Amino acid sequence: MSDQNSKFIIKITQEDHDEFTRLDQVLASKLEQSRSFLKELFKKGSITSNVKIELKKMPAVGTEVLVDIPPPRESTAKAEDIPLKILFEDEHLAIVVKPVGMVTHPAPGNYTGTLVNAILHHCKDIQGVGDEKRPGIVHRLDKGTSGVMVVAKNQKCHEELVKLFQAHDIDRYYECISVSTKLAPEGRLESTIGRHPNNRLKMAVNVRTGKNSITNYKVLKYYQNLSHVELKLETGRTHQIRVHLSQLLNAPILMDPLYGVPKNDLLRVDNRLKAIIKDYEHPFLHAKILGFTHPITKEKLFFEEPAPPIFQEVLDFLESESE
Repeated sequence: MSDQNSKFIIKITQEDHDEFTRLDQVLASKLEQSRSFLKELFKKGSITSNVKIELKKMPAVGTEVLVDIPPPRESTAKAEDIPLKILFEDEHLAIVVKPVGMVTHPAPGNYTGTLVNAILHHCKDIQGVGDEKRPGIVHRLDKGTSGVMVVAKNQKCHEELVKLFQAHDIDRYYECISVSTKLAPEGRLESTIGRHPNNRLKMAVNVRTGKNSITNYKVLKYYQNLSHVELKLETGRTHQIRVHLSQLLNAPILMDPLYGVPKNDLLRVDNRLKAIIKDYEHPFLHAKILGFTHPITKEKLFFEEPAPPIFQEVLDFLESESE
């Protein structure tokens, strides 16, 4: 692991002005760091420019901002007494629910308060299973995505679960709210997905060096300006659902700060709905179903978790308006 700082030069564009109102929002989106972490960097003098800048204000178009991010710490994750919803547990694995806003495993800017920290507290003997910095983890959900995850509790189960994911022998269903109403009732999305050529924090479709990816979707209901969509993954690439909907269908997920334009999302919805979502900083995407054959006992397992309250609140509002 490199012990060198990572330096980024972020140039403020007109597109940034159209989408954001504060510098920390721009940096959080482009660098995928929390605003609290950026605030600490700013206090330490690690966010600078040749003009005076403030995180809560938007610099002029063309302003270049230098961000100096320290290397990841070499520490192993520590157990933390964090509430964790466990749907199922035996001696081999656990099925847990990751809340929206929680990072899956420790990373720069998020060394504590992660799902791994919580798991280490609830599953005392999981330390050392798989990667020492993310013990037990065989797949991940983005910080802004809530839902069902499986965690391995011993090395044998970890290895077998990894094989299941690699063979695509796990059923994974998601639901989202899309800002488009022009989606076909159902469809199959297939492309390669790889690192975006101009933005290292984003993924892009049809990248020459990308990996094949397949997402199946079905519209559950169309509303006036939004659609409620169910999605089934055949592969599990980084940001797969978000990038497929945004770049293949021009139907980004509501309030997605990386692949959509939350500022524009707020302009297209009713003022009452705007009041519900205006301070929400995550895409409306939820991993609702996980099903697979237990790699050790061979039992058929199926778990379903309802979407977070704010997700359901939006759906309830849309339903009331469609009656």
